[in-house]
Amino acid sequence: MMTATADSPGETRPPAPSGPPGSASRSARRSSRPDGAAWYFLGPFLALFLFAFVLPIGYAIYQSLLTVERHGPLGLGEPSIGFAGLENYALALQQADFVDSFGRVLLFGVVQVPVMLLLALTLALMLDQLSDRWAGLLRASYFLPYGIPGVIATILWGFLYVPGISPITEALGSAAPDFLSYDNVLWSIANIVVWEFAGYNMLIIVAQLKSIPQELYEAAKIDGAGPWQTALRVKIPLVRPALVLTCVFSIIGTMQLFAEPLVLKLLTPAVTSTYTPNLNAYNDAFANANIHLAAAKAVILAIVACALSFGFLSLVTRKQRRER
Repeated sequence: MMTATADSPGETRPPAPSGPPGSASRSARRSSRPDGAAWYFLGPFLALFLFAFVLPIGYAIYQSLLTVERHGPLGLGEPSIGFAGLENYALALQQADFVDSFGRVLLFGVVQVPVMLLLALTLALMLDQLSDRWAGLLRASYFLPYGIPGVIATILWGFLYVPGISPITEALGSAAPDFLSYDNVLWSIANIVVWEFAGYNMLIIVAQLKSIPQELYEAAKIDGAGPWQTALRVKIPLVRPALVLTCVFSIIGTMQLFAEPLVLKLLTPAVTSTYTPNLNAYNDAFANANIHLAAAKAVILAIVACALSFGFLSLVTRKQRRER
């Protein structure tokens, strides 16, 4: 057995490592590599991710590069699939209604996203001040609309928007606005989306609030901070990561707006089949039977959503990158 050697009275030298030189570094490198068992746990996720995410994106890009070629007199011959290159993308960007749909959802997001996040933050701060018994009950009540499918929620609100059926219009009488008019239908859709997703975003912020150490609250109380100052100077700055996350989710969801205008299209002529980019691509695929143009529009929509999301993340993390 190896023993320590004394260099001076009261001091000992640690035992020298055994084995050939370099064995310790090789052992460290081996330990840093993923163990074989880890791949068994990662395998199902990677397979599902590849099958449900990567392959559909690749297939959509592939379909967007193709076109249907007609043959024979008057184009009545048997069609064939040919390579179109970027023609579908050029055609999509030349359609005014498709470009206008992007402007519509961008206006929708500029108004709806801040309103929803402000409401979610307010609800989260209010729940954080309540006792656990009442907070749990209200938390479940606020989250309940998220559990209702978007189609059902839109049908529900559709009855509340239609004059002669809605108790809201009956209560307001002649002062009731036309919720489904050309000027108001976009904000009627925004109301439905806020009602659906404010509770979901609230839960994310509440989870971030629960992770704040209680010592910070106690220190703020000792310094004389009241509830408002504690919320503004302690809670809100520390839930910033949750706000950034929910904002990114909301940006992506805004670009994917589909179910609400699709259902309201049956109730008002103000919502057309090209009202949003997603609805526009859906109409090309299933009404006009042009899946290649629809695929190009879907790819453009995905690129715009990614650009907006990463642009927002770059904007909010710029200060952190400078500090590094």
